[in-house]
This record gives sequence, C-alpha cells and structure tokens, in this order.
Amino acid sequence: MSVVTCLRQPSQGPTFGIKGGAAGGGYSQVIPMDEFNLHLTGDIHAITAANNLLAAAIDTRIFHESTQSDKALLNRLCPPNKEGTRSFSNIMFRRLKKLGISKTKPEDLTPKEVKKFARLDIDPDSITWRRVMDVNDRFLRKITVVLALTTSLADMRERLGNMVIGNSKAGEPITADDLGVGGALTVLMKDAINPTLMQTLEGTPVLVHAGPFANIAHGNSSIVADKIALKLVGPGGFVVTEAGFGADIGTEKFMNIKCRYSGLTPQCAVIVATIRALKMHGGGPEVVAGKPLDHAYLTENVALVEAGCINLARHISNTKAYGVNVVVAINKFSTDSEAELNAVRNAALAAGAFDAVICTHHAYGGKGAVSNSFQTNVLVKDYQEMVSFVSCLKQERNVENNKLILTKWS
Repeated sequence: MSVVTCLRQPSQGPTFGIKGGAAGGGYSQVIPMDEFNLHLTGDIHAITAANNLLAAAIDTRIFHESTQSDKALLNRLCPPNKEGTRSFSNIMFRRLKKLGISKTKPEDLTPKEVKKFARLDIDPDSITWRRVMDVNDRFLRKITVVLALTTSLADMRERLGNMVIGNSKAGEPITADDLGVGGALTVLMKDAINPTLMQTLEGTPVLVHAGPFANIAHGNSSIVADKIALKLVGPGGFVVTEAGFGADIGTEKFMNIKCRYSGLTPQCAVIVATIRALKMHGGGPEVVAGKPLDHAYLTENVALVEAGCINLARHISNTKAYGVNVVVAINKFSTDSEAELNAVRNAALAAGAFDAVICTHHAYGGKGAVSNSFQTNVLVKDYQEMVSFVSCLKQERNVENNKLILTKWS
C-alpha cells in the first residue's frame, strides 16, 4: 500500500517555547527531527523576507507621498527611458484598471487622474501589516496562508498581489499590487512553493509544507503537497493530510476553506483523542505548563473521562455533517486504564464513529497503529461510493455563514 503524509512546518516560536517541536515522538516521528523543527529548506525565512519587503514598501510609499508633489510622484513611478519616453509597467495597469482609468500613456493622464494613480494616501492607523522575524510569527500568517492555499506559481502571484495591507484615508482597501510589489513578493517565494520531502522513522515519505496556525489562519498543510502526494500514491494509495489545531478549528477550516479552494474531498477523517484531554473536557483540574500533572490525570477516573466524551461526541457529529465518516484514534498513555479506554471507545461508537481504535504507535511505531490503518482502509473502500462531501456553508461570504460556524462548533 502506498502512503504519503502531508504535514505543516513548525514555526520557531512554539519550538523554542513551551510547546516544543512538532515532529511527533517516540517511534512515530519525522526525521531528521532537528531540521524539521528549525530552518529546514528556508521556507519560513522566505516568508519573513516577503513580509518585510511589503512592510518596507509601505513605509517608503508613505514617506515619499508626504514629501513629493503629484507630478514628482508620477515621475518617480514612471521615469523616462533613454529616449525620453515614459510608460506604465505591467503591474501599474492593474492599478489603472482598478481606478477605472483606461489610458495607456502617463502623459495622457489628467491632473486628477495623476493624483488618483500616484497617491495611495494610506491611512497609517489602518495598516495591518507589521515587520516581523520568525520567532513568534503570527504576523507572517497571511503570506503563509497564501502559500498553503495556492495551487500554482501563477495563482500564488495573484493571491500575493491581492493581499490588503490597510485602507486609504477615503476608506478604500490598499493591496500589495497597489504598492507595485506583488511580483517581487512572488520572486522571493518562488522556491518556497515546493514542498520538502522528508520521512518517518520507518521510511514512509512525508511532504512538509507551509505552517499556518488555525487560531489565526486556517491550520492546514498545503494544497500543492496534497496534490503531489495524490499523484505519487496513485488510485489505490492513501494521503494522510494534517488539519491541525484540534478537531474543531482545524477540521472546520479544512472542510470549509481548504476543500473548497482545492476541489479535493476527504474519504475519511481520523479524530485523535487522549484520556488526559477528555478528562480536562470533563471538568478535571487545571493543567498549568511547567507544573506536574494533577493526580486525577495519572490515576483511573472513568466518570471524569465519560463526562469529557461529550466533547468528543460533538466533534464526531460535526465532522460527519460534512458527509465524511470518522475513525477515532485513541492515543494510549502508560497511565491509561483499560476501563478508561473502553469508555472512550464506547462513547465514540455511540456518537456515530465508524470505529474507535487504541493506538500505541508512540511506543511501537507502525505496529501500534495497524488496527487504525486497517479500519481506515475498510472505511474508505466500503464507503467511497456511499458518502458525499457537503460544505455546510454557502458559496458567498455572509453573516449567516459566521452564525452557522459559531453555532455548530462552539
């Protein structure tokens, strides 16, 4: 059986913070772990450079507009060539079209049109773009999302150019293409569009690409990586792709954003659960980073687990609402009791999961996840003609969509 896994690349903020890396653990991890968690092939550095190029362009434009006349700005934007003639660059025609100006020569512009074209008149209080280095890179997420959702170099060029950095003082949105840097951003990102091929400890190929968080972005690995993986495994193979940040944010945005943009539909969803997390959902003691776990998480407490399974049941029903069947993977810890594990399995099956499987791949590698793989295989083979993917949202963006998401996933 051919299998390729698609994962996001970790950012250095969590890696050097409390969370640590994201390569997995035990006998179930991506190697080399240190390369995976740090610079890798430099994609995040390319994103940082693109982000800060746009930030510099904003600063420069505001400075020049505050010190130059309309005519001087036009002369800077359209300098004469050796023959003394001026012309618009290709990217400038995008702005002219946006402004409703059909003229093709700078000298044909009226004074009013010169002002409209040459002055972005950016409102400093509206700027949402920030200079940043990748240590805690939440401000890099816009370009990271573009990378994760792009389908080709040309598509990435359009998406980068359409990014909004703020508004004019008249309230009009200002884009990267208005600043004339959409193409430059693409040049910096031209190699980052390629996923990085890595492997698990057992030699299974892993495509690592992009790194959007789900709380401030969409939290999924890239469309490009998924499509490459699907081509590699062929019709009978499997692509396991990451919808990160939990079965709430990650799944919802995977279904409603990534699937819509990519045109791809999942045949099965694997929801990962742990006894410790379910105890927290059931009202267990607060867990504080850096402090030892409370005794409740280290000893058997079936009632606390069962109380937390209400959360798991909601995730199962939410996922199945898209027409996608669910296998629950219960990651076993050494402190979990058989009674607690059985309680989770029974609750998952009662909530409509196709199966709930105890997984021990952290301790045993692939051997510890054979049952999960088998049930996923059975599910896909038996149900691929029976289930149909359904987005719960209307195509257009509106308030009703937001209300629906909040109601279903709260």
